[in-house]
Amino acid sequence: MLLRDWLVSFEVELVGMEATGVYWKPIYYMLEDDFELWLLNAEHLKHVPGRKTDVKDAEWICQLVEHGLVRPSFVPPKEIRELRNLTRYRKVQIEERTREVQRLEKVLQEAGIKLSSVATRVLGVSGRAMLEALISGTTDPEVLAELARGRLRSKIPALKEALEGSFSSHHALMVSRILSHIDYLEETIAELSAEIEGVIAPFSDEVELLDTIPGVNRRVAETIIAEIGTNMDQFPTHYHLASWAGMCPGNDESAGKRRSGKTRKGSKWLRSVLIGAAHAAAKAKGTHLSDRYMRA
Repeated sequence: MLLRDWLVSFEVELVGMEATGVYWKPIYYMLEDDFELWLLNAEHLKHVPGRKTDVKDAEWICQLVEHGLVRPSFVPPKEIRELRNLTRYRKVQIEERTREVQRLEKVLQEAGIKLSSVATRVLGVSGRAMLEALISGTTDPEVLAELARGRLRSKIPALKEALEGSFSSHHALMVSRILSHIDYLEETIAELSAEIEGVIAPFSDEVELLDTIPGVNRRVAETIIAEIGTNMDQFPTHYHLASWAGMCPGNDESAGKRRSGKTRKGSKWLRSVLIGAAHAAAKAKGTHLSDRYMRA
């Protein structure tokens, strides 16, 4: 508050600040309603020898902004930032659930339980019932196999063989804790998805439009909007957007020789979801995007 009042006292209209980790955020958010703010990429601020104090750095940033020698980084509006926090945290929870499922498989393999070799979904209705029975102390393969439901019952002979292991109380404790954690993560993911659905409601038309692209489902569309927003005015062309996202090849050529095609750094959150969408689009049948992929 004192900083804002001090800037107002000098009738400051434009404030430039260096992006340093996450430490710029509280200051930026406090000032954004009263000033035009430029968030500056540290790599673009050429540090001159001798400017090794915060005061000297501030003077240098002021001169660069004053002469228009730097460009501000893209900072989405508040509603998009909140959506971004939600989608990123949901992705972290989804990844953690995947790791827990992998841990579960390792414990079962260690105990000689080869359930995943027979059942497509270890955490399906049948698989979960068998795991709960193992935790409670039931280790008889025939009893466990009879817990199969639906089409899995046709594999009962294979299940009996797969469930014949050395499942101990130690394994029961590990599996019990892993399942509890998975349940917690699934509940968290569901709550986050519900909150995201409410926050993204004003952009429902944009979500539906993105959802029409092969390889892009609703969750991918939510992430794309959370990362780049819906106002494309900050990107002069689609090439600028691709460059900002770090999804276009590098251009390092000299004397007619191409030395590197390495892409520039971009948002890891956006990059991962776009790569996943591209792979899904490549596998789609009878679409323009899959045809282009096959021709490449």
